[in-house]
Amino acid sequence: MSRLQVTVDHGAITRNVERLRAATTAQVMAVVKADAYGHGLVPSGRAARAGGATWLGVAQPDEALALRAAGDTGRVLTWLYGPEVPARALIEADVDLSVSSLPVLASIVAGAREAGGTARLHLCLDTGLSREGVRPAELAALLDVVLEAQADGLVTVVGAWSHLAWADQPGHPTIDAQAGVFRGALEEIEARGIALEVRHLANSAATLTRPDLHFDLVRPGIAVYGLPPVEDPSGEGFGLEPAMRVSATLALVKDVEAGRGVSYGHDYVTPARTRLGLVTAGYADGVFRSAGNRAEVAVAGRRFRIAGRVCMDQVVLDLGARSEAQAGDEVVLIGPDGPTATEWADAIGTIDYEIVCRFGCLREKSSV
Repeated sequence: MSRLQVTVDHGAITRNVERLRAATTAQVMAVVKADAYGHGLVPSGRAARAGGATWLGVAQPDEALALRAAGDTGRVLTWLYGPEVPARALIEADVDLSVSSLPVLASIVAGAREAGGTARLHLCLDTGLSREGVRPAELAALLDVVLEAQADGLVTVVGAWSHLAWADQPGHPTIDAQAGVFRGALEEIEARGIALEVRHLANSAATLTRPDLHFDLVRPGIAVYGLPPVEDPSGEGFGLEPAMRVSATLALVKDVEAGRGVSYGHDYVTPARTRLGLVTAGYADGVFRSAGNRAEVAVAGRRFRIAGRVCMDQVVLDLGARSEAQAGDEVVLIGPDGPTATEWADAIGTIDYEIVCRFGCLREKSSV
């Protein structure tokens, strides 16, 4: 059982999707991969639907099937797999599939034959990220086989998509370069007689900053959970609300003198007489070991930096000599009444995506 309490305000996810919908004329696909960035796949999917998301996006096929098993009946796209893709199960579950290679296409066609149905395909295009996606020089060969399968009624191409490498830096030249490659690929696809239902390129950052790249569908991920990947010039965070809260409790409070070394290696030494607070959660519970002497938490609305090294199952706080904190008091690691996931990310040199995914892994173990 984790000693951290991880809770999610799914109402905030609904409101975030509503705000994202208001920022575009395109449809919205809420990306709920990786257990909805640690916020819970099924409840987050439901919350996103309530906010107006007409699509849900997941990386892994089992995530798509889990949504169906939980009763979701809207459009769902899955995209990350090799030839081992469980195509038949996905087709029978009415899930849209992404394809970017001939081996994967062969598996999908075989699955469609087994299912006695037609697979809905989204052509994934590598426009410069160099991850998933067919390269422009190989698109024609893929289209040849796709069109044969479509003529046989085994597949129907409904979408084409790609992913941006640097959209979180508005104005970066790769954004327009990739958009140009994407548009060129769309022309090639449509020249082959394929009528696309949806063309989609924009992630969270492009959804918030590049309306010219919204096409028919946008795919916000981190923004759905209230964490904008780009700075809002207005300072309002685009009106998004962080949905995750992480807390713990003080197990012990004690007075110590000045010059007292704290935790392993004495990386922190008390500068004056003070009170120390012990939090029984450490790196075994998801607290980053690199957070020692860097990340902050909150007790009764006051911020305190973690004092010394993060241990396997505990951290120490220097609460100050006049602190009235007591054992049993709540310690907020992330939440509206404490630091944000972005502040944690800045403190330890990572991104807030990793912060919420890391703590989100503890959600099912939490005693909440």
